[in-house]
Amino acid sequence: MKATKDFIYDQKYYHKASGFIYSLLKDSPLDTLHDSKSYKFFCFSNLFPLPKNETGKVNHSIKGGTEVNWIISSPSTLFIRVLEQKLKERKEINIGEMSFSIEKIELFELRIPKRNISLISATPIIIRIPEKNYEIYGIPKEFRKKRYVYWRKMYSFEAFIKQLEENLKKKYEKFYGVKADIDRIFETLRFRKEVVIYVTLEGRDRMMVGSLWEFYFSYLDSKQKMLLEFGIDCGFGERNSLGFGFINLTKNRRMERVNKDGISQQ
Repeated sequence: MKATKDFIYDQKYYHKASGFIYSLLKDSPLDTLHDSKSYKFFCFSNLFPLPKNETGKVNHSIKGGTEVNWIISSPSTLFIRVLEQKLKERKEINIGEMSFSIEKIELFELRIPKRNISLISATPIIIRIPEKNYEIYGIPKEFRKKRYVYWRKMYSFEAFIKQLEENLKKKYEKFYGVKADIDRIFETLRFRKEVVIYVTLEGRDRMMVGSLWEFYFSYLDSKQKMLLEFGIDCGFGERNSLGFGFINLTKNRRMERVNKDGISQQ
């Protein structure tokens, strides 16, 4: 995409980007997805690369003509095909005050190798610990709230992993209608940092707490590989339809282009 005017990069663009995606689904077989109380099964990246100043820091002042990329992912072929068609009918993308012309649309399918894999969360992963699990994970009484608390680095790392795996398996089972028969998905994790995010929902800002991680795997069996590829498509953790939990493959990258007939090609 190419910026059509000068603007300040909106760091709270999540709900606006999500709203733009839902607008593309109108008058399609997926036009009721927004109202669904279930998982939405899509995620999206940050805009990248953002320009940097002389010191190497990100410059949030975007000049007209700046080119950026945006990835929208989903395990649903129908969802991706609808977006592709609707985007091809448009010349511009407007996300709040950020306006871009569409320069090129590419469709691709990500396949991860079986050995020596590294994944990184490009956007914060949001995990909530339900009230029923406070005792299990030893959540201090002074931090307990009704219904749930967001996972934070002060809590058990086991709580993060267990809730992340449970969330991924639930989404997989809902999407495919079969049981995710696997005991352990993740192997080695590296915590990077905790992030507090403010997202506008229903007209008011809401605080959410997420975290950034790296995931390492020496070897994936077929079940792990299948679940991780699904997770990369729909996002890790919660609030994926707001762009949270977007995952990148950082080693042994192998993307297979998908032609217009839907056949994968090297």
